[in-house]
Amino acid sequence: MLFDQIIQCSPLVASAAEYAKQTLEQAEGGHDWQHIQRVVVNSERIAQSEACDQEIVFLGALLHDIADSKFHGGDDEIGPLTARRFLISQNAPETLIEHVEQIVRHISYKGGQKSSFYSPELAIVRDADRLDAIGAIGIARAFNYGGFKNRKIFDPSIAPVAYATKEAYKASTAPTINHFYEKLLKLKDLMHTDTGKALAQQRHQYMLDFLTQFFEEVQFDGFA
Repeated sequence: MLFDQIIQCSPLVASAAEYAKQTLEQAEGGHDWQHIQRVVVNSERIAQSEACDQEIVFLGALLHDIADSKFHGGDDEIGPLTARRFLISQNAPETLIEHVEQIVRHISYKGGQKSSFYSPELAIVRDADRLDAIGAIGIARAFNYGGFKNRKIFDPSIAPVAYATKEAYKASTAPTINHFYEKLLKLKDLMHTDTGKALAQQRHQYMLDFLTQFFEEVQFDGFA
């Protein structure tokens, strides 16, 4: 299996994989160990065409959801702090710890707000994570999380909105269908890497086709 080969690239990556598996095995289905594995594989595929430090890429992919703020009272710093503590326990170099910590801190969409940190490794992991948020798996994850939060699937009286701040975005309780317009359909144009952009095209179209079929079945003409 490609994932098993990837995590053997260094002892630190192998240890991070074991830590992530133990931590996220029973997490919500859209942010669990299987999600982490998919993001790692996506990252490897993108990294093949990018100048980068692959160890940092894989560590960022493995630890990017190690303590997602959505499941920790909205605390944006718990993820970076958890990643830092793990890497310190492994005697990792401080420069590596800081880089991975920044990837974990800045990977999230947060309503489309721009982040203050950038590196090729962040771009790769962010694209890999966003690829897992679109297409067939993205549709499945969206409805899984909507069910987890007891949200409506669809309400024609509630139109999608553009959030002015990350706080407004994170506070939203809108139906899951709205999430496609408020985030998922925007991700194709937010990819950084050429590989990420190419892979996003087909997945984006799959979501558009799904929405067309969904609205046909519920006899809805679409949002104005």
